[in-house]
Amino acid sequence: MNEAVHTSDECVTLGRRSLHQLRSALERSVGVQTAPLLQEAGFVSGEALFDRFSLWLADEYQIEDVRQLDATFLEEALSRFFAKSGWGVLTLNRLGESVMMIDSPDWAESNPGTAPYPSCHLSSGIFADIFTRMSGGQFAAMEVECRTRGDTRCRFLLASPETLTLVYERMTHGLTYEQSLGR
Repeated sequence: MNEAVHTSDECVTLGRRSLHQLRSALERSVGVQTAPLLQEAGFVSGEALFDRFSLWLADEYQIEDVRQLDATFLEEALSRFFAKSGWGVLTLNRLGESVMMIDSPDWAESNPGTAPYPSCHLSSGIFADIFTRMSGGQFAAMEVECRTRGDTRCRFLLASPETLTLVYERMTHGLTYEQSLGR
């Protein structure tokens, strides 16, 4: 018997409909536990995507270590990589000194008009892991706008876990994420 042995995590391809169906099935089965379950799976998936991004950077930019990528090229590199991988195009911007924003008008995990709340939970975990690996510091990610609930884009905030916990708590008391950040 010839068994394939895998020595590292490898990326596989899932279609957008598969992502949408997975979220839908989890929501029917476990309700509010869907978000943390998908975020955890995304965080674990981040390592394989980070490794893939690192290899892609070496091929496309001749950069052996992600940390060597000049910050002025980070948005371009991430957008090209995620678009080529089928996730969608993105832009990366700062919101103040301690928060990064990722915006995408065509994010793969979103399923326009199918839920009243942001639903790209897997992606939040992926972004948290990838940015943690790139920076060496701890990052958390939270989606605050989503095409799934009818917004024109998906917007993820990336910051320290403490900062995003504060933003989340303020949002549960009726503030917008901008107001929560003093904007």
